[in-house]
Amino acid sequence: MTSPISYYFDSYKGFRKEVWIITLVSLINRAGTMVIPFLSLYLTGEMGLSFQQVGWVMSAFGLGSLVGSWAGGKLSDKIGFYPTMLWSMITPGLLFFLLQFVTSFMGFCIAIFLVMSVADMFRPAMFVSLRAYSKPENRTRSVTLVRLAINLGFSVGPAAGGLIIAKLGYLSLFWVDGLTCFLAGMVILFFLPKPESEPASAMDAPAKTALKEPLKDGPYLLFLFAVFLTGFVFLQCFSSIPLYYRDVHGLAEQPIGLLLGLNGFLIFLFEMPLIKFTEDRKWKLPRILIVSALMIGFSYAVLNVWQTTFILVISILFLTLGEMLNFPIANRIAMDRAEGGKIGGYMGLYTIAFSLAHIVGHNGGLMLIQAYGYAFTWNVMAIVMLLATVVIYYSSKRLIV
Repeated sequence: MTSPISYYFDSYKGFRKEVWIITLVSLINRAGTMVIPFLSLYLTGEMGLSFQQVGWVMSAFGLGSLVGSWAGGKLSDKIGFYPTMLWSMITPGLLFFLLQFVTSFMGFCIAIFLVMSVADMFRPAMFVSLRAYSKPENRTRSVTLVRLAINLGFSVGPAAGGLIIAKLGYLSLFWVDGLTCFLAGMVILFFLPKPESEPASAMDAPAKTALKEPLKDGPYLLFLFAVFLTGFVFLQCFSSIPLYYRDVHGLAEQPIGLLLGLNGFLIFLFEMPLIKFTEDRKWKLPRILIVSALMIGFSYAVLNVWQTTFILVISILFLTLGEMLNFPIANRIAMDRAEGGKIGGYMGLYTIAFSLAHIVGHNGGLMLIQAYGYAFTWNVMAIVMLLATVVIYYSSKRLIV
């Protein structure tokens, strides 16, 4: 019988060198993206913006992410994932430096749109690269490995960001973000071997579906609606949740960073063996998504049960477990569905679903809070996740074979 320790380390075996390099790039990039978790606090505290204005900034953030995701998918199919990944890392480095000098509401909306339009070209290109470098049986774990790096970075980033704010102020975060973007780009340039050739699409792969165009793939689009709903709710932890921690529970930036960092730390420790566990037992992918969606919904509903700091820990634990089960599996479904179609287009639409969630989610959450309060907003988030479970159930009947 395999010991728990051996099983744990076995879950990290079987990856190509290129997958590990992409993982390192993702770790550096995410660890440096310290501005994002504190953006709502910076905009309300340092710039004096209202909740409604912060919501529009976050919508500009999401709109830029949408444009970047679409462009990244198109460029990955047209010129290849390698140059798309490289320039989507280097260029935002300069843009993050400049972001600190923007002091007006409208100027910040435009600036954050431009930053995300370039930065989020990386995501679909990265997914295409993982599909190219991974064995079919390792695809879910390859995505999980990169998510592990991202969440380790998210664990370190907010915690370090809170300390940096306390010592040096908010503006120092923009310099850190810019430098880490450059560093990640240099790792791609000097350590990730450039592929000799990149197919523009997966047309040469064995087709699992007769639908080649993602926009004509009805079941896939319905599945993406569930991805959007999940993203809508989950992304509240980057805007509404930090404000809730501050306004209702009186937490300062450093404990807020540590609490949010707990999410990334737990994912770093447990997501990979958890995904391997589900694969070894051949759990049905739709069932995993449904259970995880219910967990995410519960993480918001429980905030209205007790008004103690301890409940914040319970909430983040359920949110983390739901995230660990939901995001890698949803990503695997998208990658598998892309076979026989335009890979960049499929993965671009997948990332666009999250970009749309950025546009609607942050603004919608903050406006709900301003109009009806935190408790009402958390109940809405729980109901949205119930809707997501229904959509997952119906889309899975036609999508997953």
